[in-house]
Amino acid sequence: MKGSSILIDRRDGRSIAARLVDGRLDDLLIDAADDVPRIGAIYRAKVSRLTKGLHGAMLDMGAGHGFLKAAKGLREGQTILVQVASISEPGKAPPVTTRLLFKSRYAIVTPDAPGLNVARSIHDEDERVRLLDLAQAGMQHAPDGIGLILRSGCAAADDATIQIDIAQMLGLCVQVVSDTDSMPALLLDAPDAATQAWIDWDGDAVIRHDGCFADHSVWDMIADLSHPLVRLAGGATMFVEPTRAVVAVDVNTGGDFSPAAGLKANLAAAKALPRALRLRGLGGQIAVDFAPMAKKDRRLVEQALRKSLRLDGIDTVLAGWTPLGHLELQRKRARRPLAELL
Repeated sequence: MKGSSILIDRRDGRSIAARLVDGRLDDLLIDAADDVPRIGAIYRAKVSRLTKGLHGAMLDMGAGHGFLKAAKGLREGQTILVQVASISEPGKAPPVTTRLLFKSRYAIVTPDAPGLNVARSIHDEDERVRLLDLAQAGMQHAPDGIGLILRSGCAAADDATIQIDIAQMLGLCVQVVSDTDSMPALLLDAPDAATQAWIDWDGDAVIRHDGCFADHSVWDMIADLSHPLVRLAGGATMFVEPTRAVVAVDVNTGGDFSPAAGLKANLAAAKALPRALRLRGLGGQIAVDFAPMAKKDRRLVEQALRKSLRLDGIDTVLAGWTPLGHLELQRKRARRPLAELL
């Protein structure tokens, strides 16, 4: 199957979405079976305890707890609106933020962050003018202090579609931020896997029916992700193995014993690593043990990795090289580990 396609299926009553690129699994979203807070969900929360040593606050969110890192000026018992920002480790409260985002396929409405902006990836000046005109029209009756970002997908959308999206997100934003109740509660749940796929993915074709994963061997591709082995170009291999403290990645040259084997394997690993982490839902601290190479080649590997991370879309920071020659990364926990969802 050439090109990109989006497949939507169901498993045990849960929504599941896969993106295939040239017949290869490129991204995967699966709804959790439990009620753990999901990234993007918005809660009315109550400050239950200030944690001075951590400069944060523990929050009561009704069905669970959250942790707000920056809690300056808050007091215990205060009611605030928060949004789940990332996945927490087992047994820990999920990190939340007071900077809310109401995000759809074309529009992101930002309360307390005024201004009208267009995605930087849209370079055509005429297109930017068109979108700014739409933004101004759509936000002319918005309350003060609310901003709007028009996403890159707007470049392929007509005026009416974008206007509808702006109106829906603005209405949702106003409804939520106008909330005056005080009891902790979920105000807006995160999108399910199918809706999130519509928000974030582009595809040449959308296939949506029960059994489509089996028809296109997606379940087999998912089963392969339970193994740490990732085969790389030129016969090299990479092993991706999560532990409680860190995700360990080991790169090997395979049967290539040429002088350039290490660099070739490492460049292939740099290109493949974001996809391997994304599909497995892995984040946190990551340590990469690259194949032996000259120190002068580290910059080439870093450049290749930064390029693939930009295309990945999940915030990842390269922390640097250790004395033992490992490259350390810090990656946002943007998803539940695949092992917890299957």
